[in-house]
Amino acid sequence: MTHTIKGAEIARSIRTRVAERVAAAGGRVPGLATVLIGDDPASAVYVAAKRRAIREAGMRDIHRHLRHQATQNEVAAVIDELAGDPDVSGILLQLPLPAQLDAAPLIDRIPVTKDVDGLTTASAGRLARGERGMRPCTPNGVIELLDAEGVELKGAHVAVVGWGQLVGRPLSQLLLRRGATVTVAHEFTADLTAVTRPADVVVVATGVRGLIGPEHVKPGATVVDVGIHRTPDGLTGDVRAAELDGIAGRITPVPGGVGPMTIAMLLVNTLQAAEWGAEREAVPA
Repeated sequence: MTHTIKGAEIARSIRTRVAERVAAAGGRVPGLATVLIGDDPASAVYVAAKRRAIREAGMRDIHRHLRHQATQNEVAAVIDELAGDPDVSGILLQLPLPAQLDAAPLIDRIPVTKDVDGLTTASAGRLARGERGMRPCTPNGVIELLDAEGVELKGAHVAVVGWGQLVGRPLSQLLLRRGATVTVAHEFTADLTAVTRPADVVVVATGVRGLIGPEHVKPGATVVDVGIHRTPDGLTGDVRAAELDGIAGRITPVPGGVGPMTIAMLLVNTLQAAEWGAEREAVPA
């Protein structure tokens, strides 16, 4: 039987450890500032979940909600205000943004020391160079899942299906740093089976529902499904999970797999940002 990786349980354990560290630290309480623009229902749900998790961890919940018609300058001013606020440890700009806004320059206004999403150009550069910095939450969550399950990455062949800047690219770099041999593919790969079938671990993050099936996975491989799609029958992922039962050695469910880990790692990054901020303040001018 295929083992289901219980991401929700692993995430709960991480969140508990973060809350314990916050309670034990004393001093200034870490604070996460979330910036939501407009009234997209999905974005509102995601931000509400993140804010709830922050409060449950004993951190400060700071929120800015701008109208859908907000201009580039208005959003930039809010980010600059939060960047200069010592009570704000981390800043999260909820994506996607309304069509009139250019996300990249707004993200890059977030100081690298407060970039808890790990999406600024500076954070990406630090990841590429192997320097200390914030790692994107979802890729970091995938690594934590694999570690919690005892999946050996050093020397393993990992196929990452998806090349996006939110998951595929940063995850590939994290895996390489762990000693894995990484092959990157995507939905346009001519012979996807030839890439994924030899892999010990297959991570799928394409946004293409049901792209991966039993023909893509060798017996005993670990499969991590980052995709999530709403259907009349509920949520599903990029993997045809039911067809892999008895083939994959381990698999993440949708929902309850990678999703909870993303929020857990956001808490980890916020706490880390606060600790690094305290380090900087302790250094004499």
